[in-house]
Amino acid sequence: MNWNCLNDWAVIARRRKMSSFTSELVVIPMPDGRSWKLVKSFTYHVGSKFSRTYLKVPAGFITDFASIPWLFWTFLPSWGKYGKAAVVHDYLYQTQTKTRKESDQIFLEAMGVLGVRRWRKYPMYLAVRWFGWLVWKRKI
Repeated sequence: MNWNCLNDWAVIARRRKMSSFTSELVVIPMPDGRSWKLVKSFTYHVGSKFSRTYLKVPAGFITDFASIPWLFWTFLPSWGKYGKAAVVHDYLYQTQTKTRKESDQIFLEAMGVLGVRRWRKYPMYLAVRWFGWLVWKRKI
């Protein structure tokens, strides 16, 4: 187990209130019943509200929101207040335009921006830090 990711939380906590999503998330369900397609693009500014570092998730992007095993759905459903953050994270994992660590940190930051409570966001962040490599390697 790598606990180094805990050191990143302080930096993320300082930045989270300044970051922003600049548009609403509009999706339609896909025929498989598990995936969703973005109807229009949306943007997330990393680090500060009008940062030059931003992520634009394009219309047509397919997401499953949070990839949570069904055993945990009672406590952590695949959709919740963290929905936009999960879409950004899915996009970063598919495009790999950032490192996996940066992608996971942006996920944590975005959940903070959305007001996701600590007891929910930190376990989700740790889950992607510990197990996200399984999905990341499939995209390489």
